[in-house]
Amino acid sequence: MRLRKRLRDLAAELGRFGIVGTCAYLVDVGVFNLGILALDWPWLAAKTVSTVIAATLAFLGNRFWTWRHRPRSRLHLEYGRYFFFNAIGLGISLACLWANARLAEVWPGVFGNPLAANIAANLVGAALGTAFRFYAYRRWVFTADPGTKAAIDPEQ
Repeated sequence: MRLRKRLRDLAAELGRFGIVGTCAYLVDVGVFNLGILALDWPWLAAKTVSTVIAATLAFLGNRFWTWRHRPRSRLHLEYGRYFFFNAIGLGISLACLWANARLAEVWPGVFGNPLAANIAANLVGAALGTAFRFYAYRRWVFTADPGTKAAIDPEQ
């Protein structure tokens, strides 16, 4: 019974995280493509700018909705930890984009185009980065009360 409640609570958190993440992802992809297609920015610069904007929106959604039931530390400390782990997540996406650019040197017809850059950064990089971020945010940013074994949302 207790395990079932913990799994239900975790599933609810994961669902809210997914909704916030989907909204942030759409902003990220939109700004990235605006940068590379309309503004002719370099791929890495466009990805960095798009991630910073999307991460700021995601922080607000995660703090005030996904993990609203978790105790709050000082906002600037949470924000700092959040962006530290987001920088690692950005590094994961940039590493995928960098790998795509290196492959474009060998197979330019396959990897040297905006579609391949989007797949590398916004599918592969986003999937790997999202898994890392969920774990890191839950473990180190929006932490549970140290006196409890699991964070339980009293509203559910």
